[in-house]
Amino acid sequence: MCAIVGVINSKDAAKTAYYALFSMQHRGQESSGISSCDENGIIKTIKASGLVTEVFGKDSFEILKGDMAIGHNRYATAGTQSLLDAQPVAVNYALGSLSLVHNGNLVNKDSVRNELINEGAIFATNMDTENIVHLIARSHEEHLKDRIIAALKKIVGAYCLLIQSRHKIFAIRDRYGVRPLSLGRLKDGGYIVASETCAFDLVEAEFIRDVRPGEMITFERGKDEFVSEQIFDPDPRICAFEYIYFARPDSVIEGKSVYEARKRMGAALARKSKVEADFVIPVPDSGVAAALGYAKQSGLPFEAAIVRNHYVGRTFIEPSQEMRNLKVKLKLNPMSSVLKGKSVVVVDDSIVRGTTSKKIVDLLRHAGVSKIHFRVACPELKFPERYGIDTPSFDELISSKRSVEQVREYIGADTLEFLDIAELVGSLGDERRYSLVSFDGDYFIK
Repeated sequence: MCAIVGVINSKDAAKTAYYALFSMQHRGQESSGISSCDENGIIKTIKASGLVTEVFGKDSFEILKGDMAIGHNRYATAGTQSLLDAQPVAVNYALGSLSLVHNGNLVNKDSVRNELINEGAIFATNMDTENIVHLIARSHEEHLKDRIIAALKKIVGAYCLLIQSRHKIFAIRDRYGVRPLSLGRLKDGGYIVASETCAFDLVEAEFIRDVRPGEMITFERGKDEFVSEQIFDPDPRICAFEYIYFARPDSVIEGKSVYEARKRMGAALARKSKVEADFVIPVPDSGVAAALGYAKQSGLPFEAAIVRNHYVGRTFIEPSQEMRNLKVKLKLNPMSSVLKGKSVVVVDDSIVRGTTSKKIVDLLRHAGVSKIHFRVACPELKFPERYGIDTPSFDELISSKRSVEQVREYIGADTLEFLDIAELVGSLGDERRYSLVSFDGDYFIK
């Protein structure tokens, strides 16, 4: 779920990368980093734990000069919270210097790592990303592009990669296109590649197209045209969770507005069954669009009756369970003056562990709500996701071993309904396939 960005042939590329990362802060809050390359081919990197605004200051861009840069916001799915696991990963090797950022998860990371260690490789981090660096460095191919392709043929998983050398940036997306990656053009003629199109809006870039599944795009310093190569046969399976939760609502992924997709999910929920209620309330912020869709379809009024403190981060991507429990109370506050004595439909994007949902129901009861109809704008999450989401075990997924009725009892709602898989796909558009592994257990990348 990390955010990555690459900028080339643009003045003060690191600053543009900074603003792009700022717009994609929701994709990772543990660390941030930028590598830039100056006109002499010298790559410099600044990275640290914390938010984008905490890691970079005015002096940072005196160091990060140049017309090329790549950047990363980290959300840990492999590795630890150690600063060593922050990206970009910058190294020196036989062909010079390079830096690399990665969004995704390599399912064969352990076997590749063990093979590299047995061959004498020494690892400095716990990240699967470092596997790729070692594979590139140890390749006997003459050119970097060929080394990258050789490395990619040895890894299995969902990935978007940006690799910066002294003169080029390579943008790569796995053949399934599980994680999003888009290409844009800056006002000064440079190019930008980013995980989400909301980054383009902030830096006033024009969207060109999505990087295709299985494609590698090569950008070269001083050249206006880029080179596209289809290095793997495409089998598109964009992750449905990007539309459900991860992406910002103002992003467009694979030609589909995230905001409109979420409204359609809410409308599908409303069509499932009619309930007697005074109004619909969203769990902010990711439940807002679905709640709007539900309200419009059902004819019930919409009330923003839960106030979110925006200075508290997202609970789902916080690794510590103790911190999750505290942050729900810090983050959400129901307005008792609006809610007291009311029957409400509560719309949320998902129930993962059940921690947040249970606390929300408790908070609403304390605010005086008489009846709570909890509606979830996605199917039950029953399977761990191995392609870049922090749900590593069945034990952490409340729906993996509990029925809908048991989940309802646990969270304390009066009624509970989820979308089914067909309804979700219908909301997204059934003209294509999606990665639905969290819902159907189809681990198509093996």
